[in-house]
Amino acid sequence: MVLKIVQTGEPVLRQRARELTPEEIASPHVQGLIALMRDTMRDAPGVGLAAPQVGVGIRLVVVEDRAEYQAGFPPEELARRGRKPVDFHVLINPELVIEDPTLVEFHEGCLSVNGFAALVPRARGVRVEALDENGAPVSISAQGWYARILQHEVDHLDGALYLDRMETRSFTTSENHRRHWAARTVEQVREALGLPERQD
Repeated sequence: MVLKIVQTGEPVLRQRARELTPEEIASPHVQGLIALMRDTMRDAPGVGLAAPQVGVGIRLVVVEDRAEYQAGFPPEELARRGRKPVDFHVLINPELVIEDPTLVEFHEGCLSVNGFAALVPRARGVRVEALDENGAPVSISAQGWYARILQHEVDHLDGALYLDRMETRSFTTSENHRRHWAARTVEQVREALGLPERQD
């Protein structure tokens, strides 16, 4: 069974999600939700899913970037993105700290803004302090694409979408992204769109 992924315009996507108590984390309801979110993320498929995306306003995220999702990318593109496989894990009540504020820009999509993508600047490195599915503390330092995923998902818990951070002129349908932009570097995309070079 998979859950319905709500789309932009649903109020829950624009509200700050509430923290979970230790009792709630251990509850059959939340444990069942975690399993359903994992299955929903894999079915989509996506590399992360936040509880507000399935209509539940709690600070809960699942993340997984499987090797098979990366199979279609040339090695040099994976290296440029700093993208490597990430095992499935759960983050509850995460707190995100920027470790490397250098902004890196790539096209980004979202299961709750289905069928679109845009260039989104994100910090190169972050640290997340959270609880796992058992309520135990976890600390994650992430770079590159993994850091991007974490920033994207924690944004969801604060009522933010990538639309709030994107380079608006780069907003595109997923189909047009594949046709016109996917094979180009970010610099080439910015030049083609008449965007100035980033001054970070």
